[in-house]
Amino acid sequence: MTNLELPILYSFRRCPYAMRARMAIVRSGQICEHREVILRERPEHMMEISPKGTVPVLLLPSGEVIEESLEIMQHVLSWRLSDIEALWVERNDNQFKFHLDRYKYPNRFEGIDHIEQRTLAKDYLDELDVLLSSEISDALSDALFPFVRQFANHDRIWFDSQNWDNIHVWLSDNLASEEFSICMKKYPQWQVGDELVKFPSTE
Repeated sequence: MTNLELPILYSFRRCPYAMRARMAIVRSGQICEHREVILRERPEHMMEISPKGTVPVLLLPSGEVIEESLEIMQHVLSWRLSDIEALWVERNDNQFKFHLDRYKYPNRFEGIDHIEQRTLAKDYLDELDVLLSSEISDALSDALFPFVRQFANHDRIWFDSQNWDNIHVWLSDNLASEEFSICMKKYPQWQVGDELVKFPSTE
């Protein structure tokens, strides 16, 4: 298999959007060429194919570029979201992410009370805990949990003290999964001329 026959994935390990795309790729069995990006040093080729400059970016052998994490998930998994799945992804990517950013990085925004933002995010998580009382698809789980992980890690003591029995089990199960371990393998920053690195790793 030559380089050109593999999709190329530009990714950043800690980005929750890139994380959910990698989780979907792991589950799909698809093999990609992995290019780890440092966002302050975006590769020229990535910017050429995706000028918006965010990760993940998936370049297919056909030349098609997929620039959104959810679209990457849909492509590699052939995932057609149900109405309820679409609603929860929309709420995660807009409502919850809005408050998550202002809770975690209040200094980036003017006039922000991070505790107020945490409270507003909690409303979403209260409802998510109810959703998780029933089984959800792996794809929806992967689309949501990287953001909840990021929220939890900001103040783990507070997070663990909340009465979210379903969320705590769900998050722990995801963090302990083989898929997440593969997804979070560390890769060096990609440079032009580097040897091809496959994802998921075959080593």
